[in-house]
Amino acid sequence: MERMTKLKIGFIGTGVMGAAIAGHLIEAGHKLTVYNRTKSKTDKLVAAGATWADTPTEVAKKSDVVFTMVGFPTDVEEVYFGDEGIFKGLKTEGITVDMTTSRPSLAVKIADYAKEHGFHAVDAPVSGGDIGAQNATLTIMAGGEEETYNKLLPLFKVISKATNLFGAAGSGQHAKMANQIMIAGTMTGLTEMLLYAQHAGLDEQKILETLSAGGANNWSMTNYVPRILKNDFTPGFFSRHFLKDLRIALEEADKMGLDLKATAEAKRLYEVMVDVKGLGNQGTQGLINIYK
Repeated sequence: MERMTKLKIGFIGTGVMGAAIAGHLIEAGHKLTVYNRTKSKTDKLVAAGATWADTPTEVAKKSDVVFTMVGFPTDVEEVYFGDEGIFKGLKTEGITVDMTTSRPSLAVKIADYAKEHGFHAVDAPVSGGDIGAQNATLTIMAGGEEETYNKLLPLFKVISKATNLFGAAGSGQHAKMANQIMIAGTMTGLTEMLLYAQHAGLDEQKILETLSAGGANNWSMTNYVPRILKNDFTPGFFSRHFLKDLRIALEEADKMGLDLKATAEAKRLYEVMVDVKGLGNQGTQGLINIYK
C-alpha cells in the first residue's frame, strides 16, 4: 500500500471532524467516495473532488479502505452490519477503519466478522478535536492486526502527528477511554478554575496566560478557555458525544472492578449539561453553563 500513490477510499460520517479528515485525504491525492446521513454535509467534499454514494454499501463497493466516524455505538453497528451497511459491499481483503469512539466489545465484534469474511478491521479513535482534524495533528489510538495497521500508516500520517498500535482489536478503544478519563478531569478543572478566578475578581486573560506557562498547563485549557471567554460554545467536540464516552469508560472500568470516582462525578456533571439542561449540542466547554 505504501508504494501506491492513490487509493480508493471511502469515508462515512462527515461531521465536525470527519469532513476535515476526509479533506486532507483528498488533498493527498486519494480518490474519495463519501456518505453522510445529512447529504449537505458532504457538499464541500464533493466540490473538492469526492464522489457521493447513496449508502454505506455503495461506499464499500467503490473503496479499498473505508473510514467511519459516526456518533454512537448504535450508529457504528448500523453502518457496518445494517441492511445497507459496509459489510454488504466490501471487497475481499478490503479494510475498514472505525475512528468513532465506541465500545471495545463492538470493535472486537467488527474485527471478528471481518476476519471470518476475508476483510480486515482496525479500530482507530482519535484525539485532538476539531482543531486537530483541521490541522492534521490528530493522535490516533489503534487496535487490530499489525500488518493491517502498517498498511494504513501512510494514510494515518496524512491526518495525524502521532499514531500508536496498542494491540488486538478493541485496544484502540481502550486507549481512547484512558484519554477521555484524563480529559474529564481537565474539563472540570478548567471550568472551576475559571469560575474561581472570575469570582475572585482576577483578570481572566492574565490567568490563562499565567497558568499556561506553569504546571497547570493543558491542551483543553489552552484551546477551550479562549472560546469560553468569547461565549463561544460551538462544538469542537459535542458534549453529548463526550457524555457517551464517559459512560462507556465507566462501564469498562466497572468490568475491571475499578471505582473511578472523579470520572463518575464528571459524568454526573455532563449529564446535568446534556440530559437536564439540554445543551448536548454545545461543545464540551459549555460545561460552565450549568453553573450559571
